[in-house]
Amino acid sequence: MRYSYAPLLASLASTSLAAETVLGVYIFSRHGDRTAKSTPPANLTALGLEEVFTSGTYYRNRYIASDSSHHIHGMNTDMVKQSQITASAPSDTVLQNSAQGFLQGLYPPTGENVQGDTLRNGTVVQTPLNGIQFIPLQTVSTGANSENSAWLQGSTNCANAQISSNNYFASPEYLTMLNRTQDFYNGVSPMVNRTFTASQTSFKNAYTIFDLLNVASIHNSSDNFPHADLLTNETFFQLRTLADQHEWGLAYNESEPIRAVTGSIIASQVVQALNGTITGKGKNKFNIQFGAYAGMMSYFGLANLTSVNPDFYGVPDYTSSLVWELVTNATVGSSASEFPAVEDISVRFLFHNGTTSNISEPVEYPLFGTGQSPLPWTDFVNGMNKFSIGTQKDWCHACGNSTGVCSPEVLGESTPSTTSSSNSSSSGSGSGGISKAVAGVIGAMVTLAVIFGAELLVLLVGGYRLVSKKRLSRTAAMGPNGAGLSTAEAPKA
Repeated sequence: MRYSYAPLLASLASTSLAAETVLGVYIFSRHGDRTAKSTPPANLTALGLEEVFTSGTYYRNRYIASDSSHHIHGMNTDMVKQSQITASAPSDTVLQNSAQGFLQGLYPPTGENVQGDTLRNGTVVQTPLNGIQFIPLQTVSTGANSENSAWLQGSTNCANAQISSNNYFASPEYLTMLNRTQDFYNGVSPMVNRTFTASQTSFKNAYTIFDLLNVASIHNSSDNFPHADLLTNETFFQLRTLADQHEWGLAYNESEPIRAVTGSIIASQVVQALNGTITGKGKNKFNIQFGAYAGMMSYFGLANLTSVNPDFYGVPDYTSSLVWELVTNATVGSSASEFPAVEDISVRFLFHNGTTSNISEPVEYPLFGTGQSPLPWTDFVNGMNKFSIGTQKDWCHACGNSTGVCSPEVLGESTPSTTSSSNSSSSGSGSGGISKAVAGVIGAMVTLAVIFGAELLVLLVGGYRLVSKKRLSRTAAMGPNGAGLSTAEAPKA
């Protein structure tokens, strides 16, 4: 995204020593620049592909290249070794294409100088496309079509999480902002009234209105952007601030952690993957998952990152990335028997807002309000386990789901389980944890009862997405009436 809001500039002095070795990493990344959510289907743009490729190239230079600054111990530098890397994305065009673009930056084509295959008849077959390298992409259903969904919580299939997010629309905070900002949105209406009706042009649709105008400000010519003069810097800032506040309210609530269920599942996946690096003595070293920003925001709240920097309340830009590094200061040998002991391993968390590059690198932050980074492995796991959801049964109970994979028969329960309260959470490090694939199965198979009634109808018609609130907003500017920004269609239910 070319438009950025107050980048996260806080720095944290590293406590690592010169001899530190990176044993493995887990990266969770947002997609690159795309078309607007209010005109589905959303598609990755050429700019978006460039962004994820640039980010992939940066992480290659950080972790993989022979002269990388934080080379992962034993990681192949030029030719990809499939057992060392795991890549995944939901069944979503924008996210899957972003993942593929990132992976091409991570392991670029090897060139024609690589030896080809010599057939029995003597024919030599070279790898096409200048030696392009293909990395398998695991497909999961959790978050399927999330970039075509205005309300990202709808892709979680977690009943209690959806109910919790719905509670936001009855909160004094939301109702106050809805009333206070109506004059501001009336002023914005001329730019969006071909997509949003007068009743839809309000704080109720704060994110999708911002998203439409953000895309237009990047891609639309003046002929296709009526009343572009109304989108002043002050108005754009206000649109983004209101979108941040709206989305944070949907993504996280301290008294109802189940609202952040996506962040809970991400936490479990990170622990399981890094634990696999340890138990496998470094066999799998690099994990990259692409997902929607809702999961990022949920994790920010759960991990108490907002106490470190208030900018974590904000919606992450395109291609933003969360990174967990598995590091050690112990001596690491070439054999599995020389792999460091658990007590000698720590985890460092880093975040970058927007496209990562050599001139804009990730920043280190302490997790869980500890003020310490990196964290010893045991402390890291204990901190993550306080809110992670790591088994199918725990997910079903926390979400209050009781059909499909959550039926008593499937869970091995003689009677239907009691619906957990909305603040349920459970450990993610135990056996039988939700892998990305299992989480996808849950998302695909669970059938929800009709619980939401009129509130859900309002959400779907209005068009919502999960994310943040960033800074407290102030109401602003009005503008003249006129023809609105031309788009393909109004938000779908």
